Amino acid sequence: MSWLRFYLPLHILMAACLCHSIKAPTSSQQSFRTDLFNFYHSLILADGKETTVHLMKDIPKRYYFVLEESRVLSPFTITVTPCDVPIEWSILVHKASASSLGKETQGDHDTQEVSQSQKASSIVSTIFNYKGNSVETYMGMSSHSALYMLEFLSTERDTHITVYLTTDTTSGHLYPELPMDPRIDVIGVGHTTVTLTWKHSPSVLQHRESIQYCLLVNEKHNYKSLCAAETAIRSSGMKLPPTLALSLSPYLLEPQQVMILSNSELSIINKVSSGEVRQICMGTKNTYTVPNLSPSTQYYFDVFVVNLLTNASAAYTGTFARTLEEPEPKVTELKDGKVIQVVLDGKKKFSSLQYQARHKKVQFSFQLCRGQVRVHITKNGKTVASENISGLRYFSLKGKLLDTYLVQLRSTEESNSSVKVQVSPHFHKPLFPLLPESLKIKSFSKLRTCNSVTIAWLGTQEESKYCVYKRRIEEDQVWRELQNADRCSGPESRHKSEKVLCKYFYDLNLQRAVTTETIKGLDAGTLYLFDVYLFGPSGIPVRYHSKVVKTRKKC
Repeated sequence: MSWLRFYLPLHILMAACLCHSIKAPTSSQQSFRTDLFNFYHSLILADGKETTVHLMKDIPKRYYFVLEESRVLSPFTITVTPCDVPIEWSILVHKASASSLGKETQGDHDTQEVSQSQKASSIVSTIFNYKGNSVETYMGMSSHSALYMLEFLSTERDTHITVYLTTDTTSGHLYPELPMDPRIDVIGVGHTTVTLTWKHSPSVLQHRESIQYCLLVNEKHNYKSLCAAETAIRSSGMKLPPTLALSLSPYLLEPQQVMILSNSELSIINKVSSGEVRQICMGTKNTYTVPNLSPSTQYYFDVFVVNLLTNASAAYTGTFARTLEEPEPKVTELKDGKVIQVVLDGKKKFSSLQYQARHKKVQFSFQLCRGQVRVHITKNGKTVASENISGLRYFSLKGKLLDTYLVQLRSTEESNSSVKVQVSPHFHKPLFPLLPESLKIKSFSKLRTCNSVTIAWLGTQEESKYCVYKRRIEEDQVWRELQNADRCSGPESRHKSEKVLCKYFYDLNLQRAVTTETIKGLDAGTLYLFDVYLFGPSGIPVRYHSKVVKTRKKC
């Protein structure tokens, strides 16, 4: 709607409005008339376009639009979406009849007559008032020339809203339609999952390619609009991709955000002080199972149907659900001298081991096999040890007979971890052999040939058995072999053809407790993985850190 279309009717309506009064005007009506003086410095509300309005606290803001005279009733709708705190807004209208407008143009000598006529034929009135933070739509009809004013006020703090006016109700909807029943139903609750379903939007059925559903999950409260959700997440100090509508474009994310795209579903996880806020867009599916939730936690779920072409959205009625409590982990009894291996499935899983002391002194032994593990030991409910372990670790503890020890093991990595555990009152019979200062294997580059390599490793002051194994590997296997090596596995897991030799040695002088070995019969220009296993009195092996060496290609 152009400015020229506004100009003549508004000029006439202003003159008519300023000189009539049937009764003493209300404060809102007086404000309305005062604003007409400044009309040309005011804001025109665009027709058919969503407008963002920024509000300062306690400062009203006004927008105007005109409906021209029509022989039939002309419909119009106004939709206001608060994006944060509750606001107050109202619609005022000034109507003037065609007869009064005609007389207004006769000249100054008929001013008194025109004024008397207008008292009976024009009126300023408030037709709508609202206070709150819900999305509200006003639908009206008009057949007379009328000037409308929308007044917005925020009394809590600075904020912003969106306003949508349309006088064309036949060309479709800017906002996607909601079904008759816009509720979200919770149809399944687990320890870490919640399954939701909702009725299809009519817009999805009509425009499947341009409409999709987006789900918002958080631990704080429900949101009444996508605009409010965006504002809340930004207020936590984060930047968002433009709108949560998420047209599946790879926006750059902040360090606190994680984007996951799988099976045509786009998820963004925002790390905020009050917990995670997840946005999941799943196309046109109207049933979804939210994964990876925390047990015994209340979550709030909001579904928005989004028009991907305009980024306009409509909100279903939000719901909430509490995940089930995690079942008490099974407690495994530890027995004197018996070695058990515990496998931990991700950092949300942990294992509990219990031991009742039959001696005043006990020793717990841990050998980390894979991943990273945190050990927490309590005695009769009080913590006596807590730390992350690597390699081998011993805890020697003193107490009383029949003291109860509880060992809790937790993986600190997403991937699986595993650890061997033993408890024993026999300090003189350690589970693991005496270890050297370092478990690294060294190779000598200058001693490499096309068919041999020389390696070295440290020994101890205790005579022990060492076995060397080798295996050919490819370039693309190196990282995986080194990262996923099971440091608890012994030679029994190796093929017989991989065994190179076994030898005994020791030296009372630790400075000389080192041995070397030249492995021959290798292929030129080939990568080999070398492992050394150390065996102690108990027969349980300790694996040195694997070493990858490549023979020379030309000699």
